[in-house]
Amino acid sequence: MGASVQTGGGQRRRRGRGRRSARPMSEINVTPFVDVMLCLLIIFMVAAPLMTVGVPIDLPDTSAEALPSEEEEPLTVTLAADGRVMLQTTEVTREEIIPRLQAIAAERDSPRIFVRADGGIPYEDVMQVMGALNAAGFREIGLVTDAGGPTLDGGE
Repeated sequence: MGASVQTGGGQRRRRGRGRRSARPMSEINVTPFVDVMLCLLIIFMVAAPLMTVGVPIDLPDTSAEALPSEEEEPLTVTLAADGRVMLQTTEVTREEIIPRLQAIAAERDSPRIFVRADGGIPYEDVMQVMGALNAAGFREIGLVTDAGGPTLDGGE
């Protein structure tokens, strides 16, 4: 390919691709990069909802409005139907809840705590946990429910 031919006048002339092949390509091919980024986007869109729910419970339905969202992840105490108590996604005993929450809350900006309780748990158990949280100084306690419950005015 790089053979040269002698022409009249003593000038060399290249055949083939010419000088353009000798220079490095200055453009970046971004197509593989875009493909990888789109795949990562899809993976995160599918995985993100799975990371927010730690313990599967059957929340009661209510017609209450949702609380405004926060900037940091809320502290969540979960009361499962089988009697387990979870702080975020870690199982703890009832005696450990308050000391652990106080240690975590000391490093946080938001004092809000959410209580998630299975619909089949007795009301007394939920109120005992909420009373213990209140007695420990946690005043902003929110109950987590599913939306779309009855409005008690005859509507649905």
